[in-house]
Amino acid sequence: MPRRTFNYFPYLGCQPASALRYVLLAALTFGMLVMSGCSSTERPEQKQDLQTTSATFNKLLDSIWTFEQSGQSDDLKASKIPNISPEKLAADNAQYQSYIASLQGFDLNQLSHEEQITHTIQLYRLQNYVDEYRYNAHFVPLTSEYGFHSSLLNLYYRFDFSKNDSITGYIKTLQDIPAYFEQQMTYMRQGMAVGQVQPHAVMQGFEQSVAAVITDNVLDSPFYQPFLQLERDDPSLDLLKAQAMRVITSDVNQAYQRFYEFLVNEYIPRAKTDIAVKTWPNGTDFYQNRIKHYTTTDLTADEIHAIGLAEVARIRAEMQGVLDEVGFTGSINEFIQFLRTDEQFYAKTPEELLKHAMYLSKRIDGMLPQLFNKLPRVPYGVAPVPASIAPKYTTGRYVSPRNDTQPGYYWVNTYALDKRPLYALPALTLHEAVPGHHLQISLAAEMSDLPNVRRSTYISAFGEGWGLYSEFLGKEIGFYETPYDDFGRLSYEMWRACRLVVDTGMHVLGWSRQRALDYMLENTALSEHNVTTEIDRYISWPGQALSYKLGEIKIKALRAKAESELGAEFDLREFHAAILAHGSVPLKVLENNINMYIEQAKNQ
Repeated sequence: MPRRTFNYFPYLGCQPASALRYVLLAALTFGMLVMSGCSSTERPEQKQDLQTTSATFNKLLDSIWTFEQSGQSDDLKASKIPNISPEKLAADNAQYQSYIASLQGFDLNQLSHEEQITHTIQLYRLQNYVDEYRYNAHFVPLTSEYGFHSSLLNLYYRFDFSKNDSITGYIKTLQDIPAYFEQQMTYMRQGMAVGQVQPHAVMQGFEQSVAAVITDNVLDSPFYQPFLQLERDDPSLDLLKAQAMRVITSDVNQAYQRFYEFLVNEYIPRAKTDIAVKTWPNGTDFYQNRIKHYTTTDLTADEIHAIGLAEVARIRAEMQGVLDEVGFTGSINEFIQFLRTDEQFYAKTPEELLKHAMYLSKRIDGMLPQLFNKLPRVPYGVAPVPASIAPKYTTGRYVSPRNDTQPGYYWVNTYALDKRPLYALPALTLHEAVPGHHLQISLAAEMSDLPNVRRSTYISAFGEGWGLYSEFLGKEIGFYETPYDDFGRLSYEMWRACRLVVDTGMHVLGWSRQRALDYMLENTALSEHNVTTEIDRYISWPGQALSYKLGEIKIKALRAKAESELGAEFDLREFHAAILAHGSVPLKVLENNINMYIEQAKNQ
C-alpha cells in the first residue's frame, strides 16, 4: 500500500496552537496515567535506560516482522507458494513462542505509550499464531465461502508482467501448486482422522468453487488472464506464454481436479453431521479462545448470548418505528415479507446493482468532511464478487489494495439478484467502503511513523465494530434517503445482533442449524439466500461474527461517555480522529486511549 507521513494528532485539523496544547497535554496525561510513581525529574541515566529499552524493543519488532515476511518473498523471480510442511509449521511455532517470551521480558514502564500499544498488538498477533497451531487450525484450511484454492487466484498481483523475469517467477508459482495442494489435503486427512472437519451442511456444493477454476480452454483459465493483457512484440514473451499454457494445463488444472475429487469422494462424505465446534478435539476451549481473539474480551459464550438477546429486543422496537412512519399496519414479520418479495426493491441486472453501489459510494464520499478532519489518500473502486465464489459468498466485502498500483475495492455480490435488496445497499456501502473499512484500513496503512505490525494488523473487534458504527453514522448525516433504507440499516444492525445469539447458540448452546436459520429469518430483512450463506459462514468460521456488535457497542459507549463529560465541547470529528489515531487496537486499549482523549480535551 502507498505510505505517507501521518499527522499523529489529526483531530486538531490545521490549528498548530491547538496541536501544541494537545502534545503538551498528552505528555502530561501520559505521565499521570502510565508513568505514575516515577520522579518528575528524569535523571540522565534514566533517560539513557529508556532509550536503550526502546531501541532494543524496536529491534525485536523488526526481527519479528522480517521473520513473518520471510515466507512472502518480494523477489519477483521467486515462487510465491508458501512452505507449509510439518517441519516448517513446527519451526515457526517454536520461533513465535520464543518471540513471545522475549516480549514478555520487557518492563512496560520502560516503554512509551505508543510502544506499550505496539507491545500489546505484537503479542496479540503472535499469540494467535501459536494458538492456531496448538488447536491444529491447519487441519481445516477452508470455510463455507473461502479456501486455499481460491486465495491463489489473486497471486498474479504480486508479479510485474511487464518484465519477463517476473513472469518466470509467476510460472514457477504455478508449477508449485500441485505440491501445495497435496500438503493441504494431507492436513485435511489428518483432521478427518480425529474428527476436526467442517460440517456436511456447510460443505454442500463447495466443490463447485473448485470446478469453476478448471477450464477446457486454457485461455479461459483465471491463471492465464494476466497474459491476455500483454501485447508487446517479444519472442521471449511468446515462449513464456506457451510455457504458462502448458503448466496451467498439466499442473494447475490437474491439481484442482485432484482437489475436486478429494472433496467429492473423501472429505464431503466424511464431513461431520453436527455443526458445533465444541465437538472438535478441545473444541470448547478453542471456541473460548476464538472469542478472546476476535472480540479481545474475556466474555463467555453465555454472556455474549445474553447481550445478543437484549440487543435483538431493542432493535426490534426501533423497527416498529419505521413501520409506523410508512403507515404499515401489519406486523414486523409481514413487513419483512413485503420487503423480500416486492420487485421494486431489487435490481434487474448486475450492472444496475453495481451502478447503484457506485452512486451511493460517490454520495457518501462527498459527506465525509462532516465526520472527519483527515481522509486517506488511497482511492477505492466498486467491483462484483468474482463469479467463481459468488454463490456461497457473503453479500459484500472490502478488499485492500494488493500493491502500490492498486486501489482498495468494495466488492458487491451480483449473484442471485432477487436476494440482494437495494434498501440494504446504503448500509453495506457505509460498512465496506467509507467511512467503514476502506477509510479505517487505509488510514492505518498510511501511519508511516508506526511500526509495520501496527499498520498491518487487523483486529476484528475494532475494524468490524467501526464498520457497524459507520452504518449508524449514515443515520446522523441523512444518508438514508427513505424509511426503507433506514429499515435496511436496522436490519443490518439486527443481523449483527443476531450473530451474538446464533453463533454462541450453534457452537456451544446446542442450537441446530435450522433453529439459527429460523431465528435470523424471523428477526432480519435478509433474504433466505443471504441468511443461509451467513449461517453457514458462522458455522465454518467460529467466533469471528461476534466481533461486529461487541466492537460497535464499545465504540458507542465511549462516544456516549465523551459526549457526557465534554458537553458542548464535544467535537464529533475530533472524537473520530481519536478513535482512529492509533490504528486497529484491542477494545481495552481503545478505551484507555479515549479516556486519555477526554482528559486532554477537558484541559484544552
